[in-house]
Amino acid sequence: MARPLRIQYPGALYHITSRGKERKKIYLDDSERKKFLKTLEYYQDRPGILIHCYVLMYNHYHIVIETPEGNLLKVMHGINSGI
Repeated sequence: MARPLRIQYPGALYHITSRGKERKKIYLDDSERKKFLKTLEYYQDRPGILIHCYVLMYNHYHIVIETPEGNLLKVMHGINSGI
């Protein structure tokens, strides 16, 4: 069963988690972790998104994001696809 869509609005704060399929590793080595961190850095430097904190685990991550423009879905699509 799919989880309900997140409500988006300007100024919202979200605790986002994303887990690997079947709880498998999502980062195979340090280079993949660094690539993910570069993606977070890219979005932190963009207007309309504030990343307050994050934690990378071997099979999932946590991010606390604020969306001054209410654009969470667009940002999360970019983060999860490495854009």
